[in-house]
Amino acid sequence: MTIVVTAAFSPKEGAFDQVVAALSPAISEVHQEPGCLLYAIHEAPNNQILMIEKWESAALLDAHGQGEPVKRLNASLEGLLEKPVVVTRLVPMPAGTAQQGAL
Repeated sequence: MTIVVTAAFSPKEGAFDQVVAALSPAISEVHQEPGCLLYAIHEAPNNQILMIEKWESAALLDAHGQGEPVKRLNASLEGLLEKPVVVTRLVPMPAGTAQQGAL
């Protein structure tokens, strides 16, 4: 079963662009990881950056969390965030069409 994840990044005042710059190299690396179906950032209206992820399985997501790209990303974000990243794992509840009813 696929797993959808959101990760909310809260940049310190004036650090929004630096956080985006820190995330960008990791995104390219993670796109190459086994099981990564989606790994994308979005600007939220509350000055947060919301990452939306989709993984083929919880096991592959767990492996991603222990990987080198995540370790490098965490190091590059040091001192740039107002508070810790809020990560939420979601289990799809498909409805409607297969293509439109689930991520």
